[in-house]
Amino acid sequence: MKILILGAGKMGSFFCDVLSFSHEVAIFDTDIQKLRFTFNTQRFTTYDEIRDFEPELLINAVTVKYTIDAFKKVLPYLPEKCIISDIASVKNGLPEFYATCNHPFVSTHPMFGPTFASLSNLSNENAIIISESDHLGKVFFKDLYSQLHLNIFEYTFDEHDETIAFSLSIPFASTLVFAGVMKHQDAPGTTFKRHMAIAHGLMSEDDYLLQEILFNPRTNEQLDNIKNKLTVLQEIIEHRDSEAMKQFLNEVRDNLK
Repeated sequence: MKILILGAGKMGSFFCDVLSFSHEVAIFDTDIQKLRFTFNTQRFTTYDEIRDFEPELLINAVTVKYTIDAFKKVLPYLPEKCIISDIASVKNGLPEFYATCNHPFVSTHPMFGPTFASLSNLSNENAIIISESDHLGKVFFKDLYSQLHLNIFEYTFDEHDETIAFSLSIPFASTLVFAGVMKHQDAPGTTFKRHMAIAHGLMSEDDYLLQEILFNPRTNEQLDNIKNKLTVLQEIIEHRDSEAMKQFLNEVRDNLK
C-alpha cells in the first residue's frame, strides 16, 4: 500500500519506521530539518510531490492543534479513494470534518504516546479505533496495532471523549495541581521523585494538547470527583479519624484492583 504520513514529529517518525518495511511510505513536512532522520521512505516538502505519489492511505500525525488545517491543505492533492486518517488524542471537530470531506476515513488513538511509553515494547499499551470509521481503514489499523501487540478497543467518537476525560483529564489535572504547589526539595523521597518525573514528562507535551484534553466538556465532572475526594480526605485528616482513614484507604485499594 502507498501510505503518506503528514508530520515528521515523534509519532509521524514512529509510524514511518513501523510501516516503511512493509509498504511504500512517504512522509511530508514543511520543516525540512525534521526529515533528516527519516529512513527507508520518500521525503516530501511540497504538495505537488504528494499529488504525484498518489497515496492510498493518509496518516495525519501533525500536532493536534493543526490536524484539521493539515487535512484541508492536503485534500486537493489526494486521489478520490484515498483513505484519510488521524491519530489525534483530541477529536474535537473531527466528526464534523469527516462528514463533509468526501473521503473514506479512519480515526484512531494510539494511547501510548512518545513521552512515557517504551516504543520498543507496547504490549501493555492501548489503542482506540473509532467505530464510525471506514471498514477497510479499521481493518488496516487493527492489523497494524495487533502487530505492535497493543490492546485494541473500538469506541464511538462520543465514547472516546468520555474515556479520555477519565483516563487523561484526571491524571493531567492531578499532576498539574501537584506541580503547582511544588517547592524545591534538597532530599526528595522516592515517591516525590516519581511524581516529579511524571510532572516533567507532562510539561514536555504541547501546551495546546494539554489545553484541549482539559477542555473536554466531560472534564469538569471528573474534577468535581477529585474535589469531593479531597474534601473527604481533608476532613479525615483534620479530625484525625483513624477509622475513617482506614475505610478511605481500603476503598482506594479496592479501586486499584
